[in-house]
Amino acid sequence: MLTPMILLWTFVKEHVRRLREDEGGYTTETVLVTAALVALALVVIALLVKVVTDKANSIHM
Repeated sequence: MLTPMILLWTFVKEHVRRLREDEGGYTTETVLVTAALVALALVVIALLVKVVTDKANSIHM
């Protein structure tokens, strides 16, 4: 009876150890911040295109 208990305890300890390790993967927060920065960059690019286009259209030759 002792061997299955030791085996179970070893399994649980190893599982907890793996859960605590940093896998180096992206967290949800990192993905959300990256998505927000991409969205902000797209807005800035759209505004720049509008300003440059309006300025180009206002030039009369």
